[in-house]
Amino acid sequence: MNKAIPKFLQLCALMLCVSLSVRAEDKSGSIKGTVITADKRPAENVEVIIKALHKAALTDNSGAFNFENIPDGTWMLEVDIPGYAKVSESVLVAAGKTSSTTLQLNVSAQQLLHEVVIQSTRNKYKTDKPSQSLRLNEPLLEIPQNVQVVSAEALKDQQVTSMSDGVIRNVSGVTRLEHWGDMYTRINARGSQLSAFRNGFNVVNSAWGPLTEDMSFVDHIEFVKGPAGFMLANGDPSGLYNVVTKKPTGSDFNGSASLTLGSFDLYRATVDLDGKFDKKGKVLYRLNLMNQTKGSFRPYEFNDRYSIAPVITYKIDDKTSLTFEYTLQHAKMSNVGSYYVYSPKGYGEFPVGYSIMSPGLDPTKINDHSAFLNFQHKIDDHWKLTAQAAYFSYNQIGSSMWPSSVDSAGNMIRSVSIWDAASTMKLGQVFLNGDVHTGPVRHRILAGLDMGNKNYLADWNQSHNLDTPGSYNIYTNNAAAPANGYPVFDRSQSLATRAVYGNIDQRYSAVYVQDELGFLDNRVRLTLAGRYTDVSQASYGGTAKTAKQFTPRIGLSVSVTRDFSVYALYDQAFTPQSGIIRSGAEVKPITGNNMEAGLKKDWFDGKWNTTVSVYRILKNNELTGDPANTAGESFSVVLGQKRAQGLEFDLKGQIVRGLNLIANYAYTDARVTEVTPGVTAMKVNDRIPGFAKHNINAWLSYGVQKGFLKGVGVSGGISYQKDRDTWTWGQSGLAQLPDYLRVDAGLFWEKGNTRITANMFNVMNKFLYSGSYYGYGSFYYYQAEAPRNIRLTIAYKF
Repeated sequence: MNKAIPKFLQLCALMLCVSLSVRAEDKSGSIKGTVITADKRPAENVEVIIKALHKAALTDNSGAFNFENIPDGTWMLEVDIPGYAKVSESVLVAAGKTSSTTLQLNVSAQQLLHEVVIQSTRNKYKTDKPSQSLRLNEPLLEIPQNVQVVSAEALKDQQVTSMSDGVIRNVSGVTRLEHWGDMYTRINARGSQLSAFRNGFNVVNSAWGPLTEDMSFVDHIEFVKGPAGFMLANGDPSGLYNVVTKKPTGSDFNGSASLTLGSFDLYRATVDLDGKFDKKGKVLYRLNLMNQTKGSFRPYEFNDRYSIAPVITYKIDDKTSLTFEYTLQHAKMSNVGSYYVYSPKGYGEFPVGYSIMSPGLDPTKINDHSAFLNFQHKIDDHWKLTAQAAYFSYNQIGSSMWPSSVDSAGNMIRSVSIWDAASTMKLGQVFLNGDVHTGPVRHRILAGLDMGNKNYLADWNQSHNLDTPGSYNIYTNNAAAPANGYPVFDRSQSLATRAVYGNIDQRYSAVYVQDELGFLDNRVRLTLAGRYTDVSQASYGGTAKTAKQFTPRIGLSVSVTRDFSVYALYDQAFTPQSGIIRSGAEVKPITGNNMEAGLKKDWFDGKWNTTVSVYRILKNNELTGDPANTAGESFSVVLGQKRAQGLEFDLKGQIVRGLNLIANYAYTDARVTEVTPGVTAMKVNDRIPGFAKHNINAWLSYGVQKGFLKGVGVSGGISYQKDRDTWTWGQSGLAQLPDYLRVDAGLFWEKGNTRITANMFNVMNKFLYSGSYYGYGSFYYYQAEAPRNIRLTIAYKF
């Protein structure tokens, strides 16, 4: 274990002793209460304040709140909802005792829901708490880790349509490499690929990732930096993104519909229905529908989709609920290799709309099914049990295109390979959240069990050359029927039979416990956690490898003031890997150690916040090919060690009324620090490919608040990357990517239930692309982004 850990533990132990000695003389009590509406329903997400003590508490879904360590005396509790009469209640507190009270609002449950929604949309970009699927029952300000949330309003303002469509501009240090267009997302940060989660489940089942989620059924997206060992023990140490889907809100009925038109034949329609089946609100529903046809600035390229996403929640009683959710995403797109351009000379050699696509290739078709079952039971005021299961089924029939060869004169042979794939995932989780006290110490407890069975099958074993030698040249770009005809793949056998070397099978189980100990009236919070994971994985025809690992987590968060905290964190992750070492030595899993520290601050009564973090991640035991291999041998050796370190800054929120801003900056330095003797693929101090050393993003939105222009607004954003690395294959690139600058701008108008949004993307019409040098074929490849283009969305709430 890292030498810094014992010192860290000594500091935590000293802090514990000091806090206990200070609190031993403290004479205080507590207040436990409930807030109800005028029609005697629980008032959820209502802030209760004790102004004299500068304390605040937020009610849970049963309307309950709790104040600990309140001095002797009489204290005034207040609830103030704009537009309604303030409610206050005086409570007498005695040392060592708990006082109880109930506050009744002058607001009905329906009115309160409306007000909560209105308040949340006024501060469009700032979020204070993570979703329940992250399992942490505390404000973001108190979590000892960099967690960033991309809100639903930000996604709407930026007209984001899928997970790969501009989401990353909202989070520091996050980049996306070119990867078959809008098929897979593949997001990178902190020196590695982020793991993809949905509603708290790890949904990665191959090296490419899940099909990009359409935003029609997405509520918001959470980015967790670092390993997050409480849920990501068998994943990469860089972190994860968690897509949180829309759920019923409990309203009588809310609905919305939108129509989007855009450049390159984009036509998109969505419907969102939210309500309840009965007057008592025991059965709730949410239904999201989407249909889209989408062309491209490149010829013969398209990506048509539809999605269906129903959700049903049954409230068994005030403490227990059961939610079922199903999502179907269907995609029909042109051959996934059509996005790339290839050149023997370098990047950007051809016009932005250049393509090697032939119109006669069969499309790729994908059906992506997912189902969730979530059970929640509030045992009492202090304990809550959650159990959930998920089933994913993915089916793909299609092909991909890649050159067999490209020579210096531009003669190319285009090869089309079959790409049929099927994936199933069966996932289960049970976890317990507790919030209890032992004397003056508060305990936020998390304990649980994770289990999963993942299987991925793919057939890449059939290929067909479209061209004969000399029949196709990238400079003459003959898009007529290929000289060697179109492929006819043999699908007479089952995919399981054909996928001899395309089989990935993973089974895992894990138990974990976390206790966040709160001292000094919860101003000092010490997190101690551990997870034990057992993983078995077989990849690409190899034998199954088993890995068992304990991963610790130690964190410290201190509230300097009510709206300012500092934190430090040590965390680990590991990933099983397959291979054979010549000496017969045991193949160890990839391990990652993360050390992180940061500052979090809410400004101007919580209207906007900032996060600054620094981190250092070490990645060990990664395998690479043994340089001593002779023909027919496939032994591996340990590569050495990789290190990623950097600084991240994020700002989100309402600067002044009507003006909302998202801004971030990241410095990333990811390098190889140790290399096993004889390994030539990398050398010490080589930069890890796929990142920009400097990454800057900003998005601003301003709406006029009064006068005849009320409801009119402007928006705009920039994305800038400097000192970019390529994504290398086979050897280091011979040319680096140029700096990246994209500017977007927009207008919107909102009145009553109608909103019209128009954005122009890539205003400066820059030629933007990313790519790499393909060492095995001695050519460059790159994928261009769209030139200047527009989108217009008309949305109506009913």
